[in-house]
Amino acid sequence: MRFDPRHYQIAVLGSLLIYGIWGLGLEVTAGRAGLILCSVILCQALGSMLCKTRFEWRSALISGLSLCLLCRTNAWWLAVLAAGIAIGSKFLLCWRGKHLFNPTNFALVLLMLMTDGAVWVSPGQWGNVAFFAFLMACLGGLVVMRAGRTDVTLTFLAAWVALLVGRSLWLHEPMTIPLHRLQNGALLLFTFFMISDPRTTPDSRAGRVLFALLVAVGGWWWQFRLYGTNGLLWSLAACSLLTPLMDLLLPAKRYEWSQRLPIETRVIRIHQGQSSA
Repeated sequence: MRFDPRHYQIAVLGSLLIYGIWGLGLEVTAGRAGLILCSVILCQALGSMLCKTRFEWRSALISGLSLCLLCRTNAWWLAVLAAGIAIGSKFLLCWRGKHLFNPTNFALVLLMLMTDGAVWVSPGQWGNVAFFAFLMACLGGLVVMRAGRTDVTLTFLAAWVALLVGRSLWLHEPMTIPLHRLQNGALLLFTFFMISDPRTTPDSRAGRVLFALLVAVGGWWWQFRLYGTNGLLWSLAACSLLTPLMDLLLPAKRYEWSQRLPIETRVIRIHQGQSSA
């Protein structure tokens, strides 16, 4: 039997969305969220049928939930378009069986680039209680992922904290400023659900560490040197173009979502099977 970490991710994102809509009053209605989720599932089903591939509803649902939490627009059709672009990129923008871009990231960046402000990203300020509850759930996800992509998550997080704190120390700013910048729900979504996507990160550990560092530096440069917004989203989209090169120079075994149960569990089940035989 295999355990799929995406089930945990769906539970965390779904719980956050429900609490955000009815408990925090986030800028997304239940109707808009339902529209986005239905759109990603339908687009995934259509793409799977046309390409004759397995219907991966879990990945589609994660992309949809992430769009619900991040994507903001006053036009319902742009929300549907975001869902279509995210799922469509999985089928159309591939390299040797891997997605070239994270679907949610690609949809957000493309629509922000093309719509001149009609689509924007919610900063995801949920208050301290919700933020720390979501942080604990995300950290729990690292345990579930085990040897999956925890390295890219932790490397990016360490680099981003170092860059923010280092800048504040250089400018003699109080530490409350970088701490406030880190207490951002959108940053958690990016760190634990976007940059860590196994289908878009390099296969080798060395490649993933380099990838995470490049994304952090690029996002920092965009935000604090070019004074742009959503620096991490733009940086991830740009650095994703380097993943095929990293996989070529640093080849390694490709990650599979379904992970085997711990060895202790398998031994117990084998023993139980022998006892009942």
